[in-house]
Amino acid sequence: MGADEIEEIKRRKMEELMRKINEKKANITVSSADFEKEVIERSYKVPVVADFWAPWCAPCRMLGPVLERIASDYNGKIVLAKINVDENQDIAKAFSVMSIPSVKMFKRGRVVDGFIGALPENAVRSWIEKHLQEEV
Repeated sequence: MGADEIEEIKRRKMEELMRKINEKKANITVSSADFEKEVIERSYKVPVVADFWAPWCAPCRMLGPVLERIASDYNGKIVLAKINVDENQDIAKAFSVMSIPSVKMFKRGRVVDGFIGALPENAVRSWIEKHLQEEV
């Protein structure tokens, strides 16, 4: 194995490590105890996409990985906050979540948009992109 091959392996491993770190920063699990800090306060710095979901909800299980992948791809431009409605009924009630999955975009401490249901990945990306372009 030559020096070039070793450098290529190092580069790939570093990219993989950075991708995993970014995924962890991009996706957070939020509860009633930290909602104010992790969603409301954070939304003053970066748009927060709140995913209201439950483990028994099949459409939620389809949409969740799509949202996680997109949040990771945006590399810190958005944060995905996962909120289990069974465990955090007070938050769901406060934001009038009646159906899940329910996704809400928070900016500057308030909800600016949202959608209900499992949308295709391209539709979710367009929805997020629209809000990121409004920031410019």
